[in-house]
Amino acid sequence: MRTLNLGILAHVDAGKTSLTERLLFTAGVIDEIGSVDDGSTQTDSLALERRRGITIKSAVVSFVIGDVTVNLIDTPGHPDFIAEVERVLSVLDGAVLVVSAVEGVQAQTRVLMRTLQRLRIPTLVFVNKIDRSGAQDERTLRGIAEKLTPSIVSMGSARDLGTRDAAFTPYPADDTAFTARLAELLAERDDALLAAYVEDETALPYDRLRAALAAQTRRALVHPVFFGSAITSAGVDALIAGVRELLPADEGDADGPVSGTVFKVERGPAGEKVAYVRMFSGTVRTRDRLRFRQDGAEKVTAISVFDRGSAVRSASVGAGRIGKLWGLGDVRIGDPIGLPGTAASQRHFAPPTLETVVVPCRPADRGALHAALTQLAEQDPLINLRQDDVRQEISVSLYGEVQKEVIQATLADEYGIDVTFRETTTICVERPAGTGAAAEIMGKDANPFLATVGLRVEPAPIGAGVAFRLEVELGSMPFSFVKVVEETVHETLRQGLHGWQVIDCTVTMTHSGYAPRQSHAHATFDKSMSSTGADFRNLTPLVVMSALRRAGTTVCEPMHRFHLDIPADTFGAVLPLLTRLRAVPRAPVPRGTSCLLEGDIPAASVHELEIRLPGLTRGEGVLDCVFDHYQPVRGSIPARPRSGPDPLDRDAYLLRVMRRVTRRTEDA
Repeated sequence: MRTLNLGILAHVDAGKTSLTERLLFTAGVIDEIGSVDDGSTQTDSLALERRRGITIKSAVVSFVIGDVTVNLIDTPGHPDFIAEVERVLSVLDGAVLVVSAVEGVQAQTRVLMRTLQRLRIPTLVFVNKIDRSGAQDERTLRGIAEKLTPSIVSMGSARDLGTRDAAFTPYPADDTAFTARLAELLAERDDALLAAYVEDETALPYDRLRAALAAQTRRALVHPVFFGSAITSAGVDALIAGVRELLPADEGDADGPVSGTVFKVERGPAGEKVAYVRMFSGTVRTRDRLRFRQDGAEKVTAISVFDRGSAVRSASVGAGRIGKLWGLGDVRIGDPIGLPGTAASQRHFAPPTLETVVVPCRPADRGALHAALTQLAEQDPLINLRQDDVRQEISVSLYGEVQKEVIQATLADEYGIDVTFRETTTICVERPAGTGAAAEIMGKDANPFLATVGLRVEPAPIGAGVAFRLEVELGSMPFSFVKVVEETVHETLRQGLHGWQVIDCTVTMTHSGYAPRQSHAHATFDKSMSSTGADFRNLTPLVVMSALRRAGTTVCEPMHRFHLDIPADTFGAVLPLLTRLRAVPRAPVPRGTSCLLEGDIPAASVHELEIRLPGLTRGEGVLDCVFDHYQPVRGSIPARPRSGPDPLDRDAYLLRVMRRVTRRTEDA
């Protein structure tokens, strides 16, 4: 049987979870449709999701359409949880983007569609809520074409909009107006079809047009649009038929090399890790041993696969399927299973640009808070848990204020820890301003470690990340020591000269040296005479920061690309606000009674713009913001408190490291 991994995506409150319930009901998986308002849906299982009526964590359910098993993944709709959405996108074969027929295209709808297009994920559009008062079909179609993509085709007509009798009727094969629109759209991307269309536009057989539509949809070139209502079931049968016909389902190569990706990690009832895995090829079986990164292999102790609405125990999970794996204690989100996956499984997404300090209401909960946040970071690595040992503070990274509320409620409900938050601040980064080099030679310059390390730090192109290279012979010392230096370089660069993470640089190892394993005559190995990994781990931060100090760094703040759709007569009120918030708008684009504005705005200013915009635009302004780039900070340079031993203060760093080594020796 073929498998289709299908994502349901939408702006919050467009009816995404209600559509999931309707699809499960229509497929016979559930006997009664749950309600988002009542907290009785299949996919919103968290207590907080049920209370707030929003999806926070992605959830997987399964149903069958003919010869296709559909693994349906319900995703969050709020922009604060975009990381959860993007992790899901890495495992999808296709998607349904839900748009409200009342509100039309909204801010998060644009963000989602741009992401789907960038990742070339085949996508159908479902215009929901045609039974609601104020529903519009033609206006919504125009909005989709203008704000999302012009490459759309409506697959039928809606009638009696705004009433309980609203319905959707697919266009028949003999509807000449529909076939003409379809042929014109498809011919733009198919030369053979274009030639036939030019020769005789009425001679193209309908079967050929449907085949071309399926082919171009599966290549994410065109996007069929369906109308309906998840509440009344109008149009849902047509959508299900479209999912089966137009989106790419595949059997996969179960006998090929094992390749998959971990896209979600959660904790089971007993506190055990459960990894959600999408398999691209091959088969993972119970008792198989899987290796992640450089760590040792771990044994799969149990497997569940999704079948007709729930996860059922299985001896294996094969290509194309989604499974839950137990026994992988060190697994992390994003880990590959077996061979590296497709480009889809290695996607990167925008980092969070905000952070806050989490403060326990009861000081005695400090240790429990760190343990709880560590578990939450397993489920969402971009929380980026950070502890300041000097100030005894714990910081987390955020996408927005709603995410802060969710963390607070989760800590209270699941861990019994009440917390407050400090004021949210912006996460900056540092880039090398020039080239700097430094070296510490074993036995010289007060180097207390049995190691020689020389490094050169230099700028790299924007977006290049951090690259580590060798300018020494690979055999000049054991490879394990080279790996320790490389890992420590990456770790050290998490805090640059001003405390921010250093990005876009190349670090080259220019000097190396070590003391071979040796001992006194007729004695066993003596680590006081021989280099160990700890020597390189403790020395490398000093060299990195010394080289970085000579190179200098530029602190950069995150910038968002904004899209504003406002009433034209409010432009004069909005422009001064944008100027005060340090936004850089481009030329406005008039569109009827509306005005479209695009430009860049500092991430630190986005929240105030969101708050002030409704009052300046009579509640009609629509704002869409997404991280775009970093730019150098103007004015005073913000500094971030450092956590852990500070290699910029050589004496204090060495004193702290030596105390730590002494304690470990005494404990041993």
